[in-house]
Amino acid sequence: MELAIHSIGNVAGVVLPKEVLTRLSVGKGDKLYLIETEDGYKLTPYNEEFAKQMGIAEDIMHEDCDILKALAK
Repeated sequence: MELAIHSIGNVAGVVLPKEVLTRLSVGKGDKLYLIETEDGYKLTPYNEEFAKQMGIAEDIMHEDCDILKALAK
């Protein structure tokens, strides 16, 4: 798919067609991440660093669930 770069105020931007937004399951106001890969760039709504941090947090919550329940009282 070919996309054109447009001037938007003092910056440049790319307009994503509706079908692309639908396939990415995103809409106006959502965040997308541009990730550099060996083959070029990847545009994704998935934040790998955030997912990694959430996995660590879930592990901690699971390991310390008794302590967290006591603190919640």
